Amino acid sequence: MQVSVESVGNLERRMTFRLPAENLESNVGGRLREIARTTRIKGFRPGKVPAKVIEQRFGPQVRAEVLDRLLREGFDQAVRENELRIAGQPRIEPQSEGGDEFAYVATFEVVPDFGDLDMSRLNVVRHTAEVTDEDIERMIENLRLQRRSWTVVTRPAQAGDAVDLKTWSQVGEERMPAEGSEDGTAVLGAGGMLPALDAALEGMSEGEDKTVEVEFPADWRVPQLAGQKAQVHLTVERVSEPVLPEVDAAFIKSFGVKAGTEEAFRKEIRANLERELKGALMNRLRREVGEQLTTTWAEVELPPKLVENEARAMLAQTVEQARRQGRNVGDVPADAHQSYMEAARKRVLMGLLVGEVARINKLQLDPKRLNETLRLIASTYEEPEQVIELYRNDPQLMSGLQNRVMEEQVIDWIAERAQHTEQAIGFQDAISQQA
Repeated sequence: MQVSVESVGNLERRMTFRLPAENLESNVGGRLREIARTTRIKGFRPGKVPAKVIEQRFGPQVRAEVLDRLLREGFDQAVRENELRIAGQPRIEPQSEGGDEFAYVATFEVVPDFGDLDMSRLNVVRHTAEVTDEDIERMIENLRLQRRSWTVVTRPAQAGDAVDLKTWSQVGEERMPAEGSEDGTAVLGAGGMLPALDAALEGMSEGEDKTVEVEFPADWRVPQLAGQKAQVHLTVERVSEPVLPEVDAAFIKSFGVKAGTEEAFRKEIRANLERELKGALMNRLRREVGEQLTTTWAEVELPPKLVENEARAMLAQTVEQARRQGRNVGDVPADAHQSYMEAARKRVLMGLLVGEVARINKLQLDPKRLNETLRLIASTYEEPEQVIELYRNDPQLMSGLQNRVMEEQVIDWIAERAQHTEQAIGFQDAISQQA
């Protein structure tokens, strides 16, 4: 195969390579003969379908599949022979087709030169935490709250109570809803309502009315109220207090702990919290190392198309998430991805640096760590073995898991060689989203 590579920019390359037509036809013919031996077509005995019929029915699809495979193989071989380090996916287009050969042009970007990747230049804070008995008690109380029942009371509402209410709002001359009111239930202090409404409802009793002025946030889910001051009219229909279940055998078994004992229950909770803590600490370390990497190598030129594609992917994810939440995103401007460029640049820089550290230091995926991570993921489901089988039989799922574990290995490797200090924090702080 003839190959030529030229530089289009600092990090962009154009590769021209040629595929002999004889090679393509030989592979296509071989694949069609395989199909002829096994396929069943009405009117023909197995293995006796005429070659012309096989060609008519399967020829175009087989030709496309074989051509795609040969192009990928040829491109990969050329990359290895020219010692190129590809960043992102190449764009392969035909230059000429027909005759004795097919010529193709691949345009792609390459990994920049990061210079000396000395991890001792970094200064990393590594957080540590442990699960305490208090954390287990807190979790048990949360589980009791999830299974609580409600009893109607005649006293005024207080924090923790559920209040059934009717509401309507007035903004200027506009009433919402135009007629009647909206029914709802609020648990006081649970964060489901605006603080001003929570405070207004506390102390109200069944049948009581109140009007309160509320300033709604600019991103409020109801467009007519977003960023507006409104008069909100409240009518309490009923007040109920929570009744928490006892931590008995029935309660414990309802969470899948077959023994039904408090000791087994606490052991299970501890294992779950420790698993959650391990993931949270790794996320913190990933952010910490990522910030150090992207700051230290901030001036390195990155592949522009790779960064732009990442920004567009981040925008698409945000839009899709908004739509799933029922928000109307309208038409997305063509340049909307520009607001994601800085975040995309950091993400791309981090990914390339992690990849380079792994390559230069010949770091390999640890099968034991991969298996442990898979079992940790599976243990959160009712049928762990089915989850494990799902991953092992789905190349895409397994590839994603392998990439995640490999990244964690590299992050650990970097942190061990950086200047680092340990900082102990509590469990609640560790699992919070704030770094």
